[in-house]
Amino acid sequence: MRKKITIFAACSLAAVVAVTGISLTGNDSDNTENKTENLIVEVPTEQQTAAIGITNITSVGATLDVNGDSVSSSLSGAATGQVSLYNAGFATTFGTYADYMSSDAVTDEEKHDIIKDLDIATDVVPEGSIIDGYTNLGISNVTSYLNVRKGAGTNYKVVGKMPGYSVCEILSEQDGWYKIKSGKVTGYVSKEFILTGYDANVKAKEKMTEVLVVNCDKLNVREEPSTDCSISTKVSVGEHLDIVEPEKDGWYKASINGLTGYVSADYVDVVYTLPTAVEVVEVQVTAPSSSSSSSKPNYSNLDPTVSQTAKDLINTAMQYLGCPYVYGGNSLTKGIDCSGFVKQIFAKYGYIVPRTSREYPGVGTKVPLSQIKPGDILIYKYGSRIGHVAIYIGNGQIIHAANDKKGVCIGNAYFIQPYMAVRVIK
Repeated sequence: MRKKITIFAACSLAAVVAVTGISLTGNDSDNTENKTENLIVEVPTEQQTAAIGITNITSVGATLDVNGDSVSSSLSGAATGQVSLYNAGFATTFGTYADYMSSDAVTDEEKHDIIKDLDIATDVVPEGSIIDGYTNLGISNVTSYLNVRKGAGTNYKVVGKMPGYSVCEILSEQDGWYKIKSGKVTGYVSKEFILTGYDANVKAKEKMTEVLVVNCDKLNVREEPSTDCSISTKVSVGEHLDIVEPEKDGWYKASINGLTGYVSADYVDVVYTLPTAVEVVEVQVTAPSSSSSSSKPNYSNLDPTVSQTAKDLINTAMQYLGCPYVYGGNSLTKGIDCSGFVKQIFAKYGYIVPRTSREYPGVGTKVPLSQIKPGDILIYKYGSRIGHVAIYIGNGQIIHAANDKKGVCIGNAYFIQPYMAVRVIK
């Protein structure tokens, strides 16, 4: 037995859904200049863990048969796009609205309303979590970063940061705070900034992206789709690569932090994912010398010589997490690139460093990678050219202007092997 859902795919943003026979239309449904297309979607009445049988979608004479988990659409007008069923349940995504979702003129609130109007979470997403591995799903409802604290209150120190629209498992609730686990970070976040239940599933469907995850120790990134050409760099296991072009002849064209190259499909997994929290280790400085026998130094990363200036510089850099990436940009609010970010942050403490990444090997004092400490500058080489710079913040992490997708963020210092490190702060 199947139920019918009538969906009106209007050209306006007020597209809506009719569930179990209750028909709703968009605000412009009476406007003859903005006609709608009537789609009939048949789905089984009982939700299951995978798509079952055949779903027929009919619109203006075009009929689609959905068998299994995907189908290509030939529908015209606002209904043009791709329809797919995710194994998490009947998570039906209409490519019909791709133009709306990718438009800069459409706000996040409007995008969220479109998905709600289609009632995705109610009809095609399981009652629990749409994301595998999570049973009590939480999504950070911020555009930059959300602090994860050691305890339930703002007086506790920050142990991690959740990027905007990242995912977590909610473990418990206490006095307006959730205890969560996200990636390797466990701590507390304010309930005010976490979506749960229906809203978490809707936001997850809206924000999940398809990426490549490295599944080998070191993945070669090549200049051309062939093992006969030179290697630009090597990427570490677990790193995420953005897909630039789909797989062709066993190769993906991919991007990581500004590098574009080719990787073998044999050594990556394709996943739909959301980001998770990154761990933050507070930089401690050497305690002032004192004649008192009770005076003891505070060590950071087994290095007792991190200066107050280095700590202050890192804390200042953290204030710009989420700043957009703009190639050639120089604004810490409107947009900046990797070398621009390093230059601007160091300038706040009176240090003059270059504007282009290729000039950084001649800056300050060269430091062995085994002896780097917070405040040092890491330099990365892509093939034969210097291609990226970042500020080392300790605990194997950097803060940097990464790419168009991430902007200024915290990342793994060894996402590829650094070419060299230099020290400016003595």
